[in-house]
Amino acid sequence: MKKTFYLTIILITCLSASCKKDTKSNNEIAPSKNGSTLDLVKDSVFLYAKEAYYWYDGLPSYAAFNPRAISGSDDLSALTKEVDAISQYKINPSTGKPYEYYSAAPGEAKYSFIDQGQVSTALGGTNADFGFAPLFNDVNDLRVKYVYPGSPADLAGVKRGYKITSINGNSNLSYDGSSGTHTQFVINAYAYSTAITMILQKADLSTFSVTLSAANYTINPVLTYKTFNVATGKTVGYIVFNSFTSGDNADAKLDAAFNYFATQGITDLVVDLRYNGGGLVSTAEYLDNLIVPAAKSGTIMYSSYFNDILSSGKASLLKNQVRRDPTNNQLYNYAQFDYTVAGNAINFAKKGTLNISRVFFIVTGATASASELTINNLRPHLNVQLIGTTTYGKPVAFFDIDINKYQLYIPELETKNSLAQGGYYSGMTPGSTTYPGVNDYDDVTKDFGDPTEGLLAHALNYVKTGLYSTTGPQIQGLSTKLKTFSIEESNAAAIKLVEHKFNGMVFDKKLKLKK
Repeated sequence: MKKTFYLTIILITCLSASCKKDTKSNNEIAPSKNGSTLDLVKDSVFLYAKEAYYWYDGLPSYAAFNPRAISGSDDLSALTKEVDAISQYKINPSTGKPYEYYSAAPGEAKYSFIDQGQVSTALGGTNADFGFAPLFNDVNDLRVKYVYPGSPADLAGVKRGYKITSINGNSNLSYDGSSGTHTQFVINAYAYSTAITMILQKADLSTFSVTLSAANYTINPVLTYKTFNVATGKTVGYIVFNSFTSGDNADAKLDAAFNYFATQGITDLVVDLRYNGGGLVSTAEYLDNLIVPAAKSGTIMYSSYFNDILSSGKASLLKNQVRRDPTNNQLYNYAQFDYTVAGNAINFAKKGTLNISRVFFIVTGATASASELTINNLRPHLNVQLIGTTTYGKPVAFFDIDINKYQLYIPELETKNSLAQGGYYSGMTPGSTTYPGVNDYDDVTKDFGDPTEGLLAHALNYVKTGLYSTTGPQIQGLSTKLKTFSIEESNAAAIKLVEHKFNGMVFDKKLKLKK
């Protein structure tokens, strides 16, 4: 009989990468255990990739790759360069480019990365930053796109839609390309600093100065939720969900919103994922179970596909990755898991009483991985409409691999829904044949939940009239934007500003032990 459990906190982590060198991986002789700690970590990164990476079959031999020859300005930089190099071998035949091709920075990994535990901390619901993020509304129009409740930015009165006219005394904040000096200045100031001073302009054109210091705060991934009565018998529920944090952090907040929707008798739902870069698979499952009709309980939600080394039970290095089962306090290692498709099919299990047949997802280029999984899982079961711009494109997920003080994240699996639909490596494009809806700019000049905000207005108008066309004023600044920013350029600029943020899908779902 197979046993299920959650992957949780790491209990045992090898203190030296050399603990992983006494085995052979993929029929290769393991390299020497001699060398510096960094050399051994580099070896481990490559050897784990040769065993667990979804596209391991595109990698060369250890000798040909020579991980120890890769250098950087510091240890983490060298390891990042190694991960980038690993990511570029396997070519996607539909594009002629690597599966991990990243248009904003060719040669860098689109999905894989290595860190020292920052992602696992953030997914637990804790951030240590300013609590806001910027977005180029136009080439010369930098705005605040969201603010987390309780963060330094929120406590200082910063709001979505405020225009940023100066940062640290510099008023030249125009977008000058993904590698431009001005663009990089903005990124460094808000993403890699512990203090920032800004001059902000409100909608009434008044300005004020604010100085923020980075601080720890607990993320509330539900930024807002509300309902709209748009026509007789038509009530729309709207929720902004900004991060797939752990269930301990997110589930109760989602329950509160969906219980409210149920009591209001909503007929349609709008889920705003426009800046949600992903997170934990288990939370994506939870959200899907809140949305899906009750009649779909027990049917397939999605399946996971691992490489043939894992699915055939031939993984050897993964025995070094140990986790504790919280239900019985026993220890298990990754090599004991069942990685077959049949062993990793997840069924819907309806939560709550909401019963709708149509859901709109608001998306942009910053909508990634667990967000896309949530959407894809529901496509066979509801009328799913997308509003916004093309999503990031990440149909793969990973679990963390611990090597010394580092955590390695490389795609180990691809997900597909109950109709075997997946493979959206180039993203989901609203208004296309595959993804019905409407393609339009993100309207960062309005607050979340403002019915005149461009993307939300599309959904409300569709529920009311059956059409996506809107009446009344166009999005503020749209006429200017059409002269300077195409939708594609706007999307690229948005992705560039969040490239330091986590975009991913951490595989923390229930796993089964092999028989």
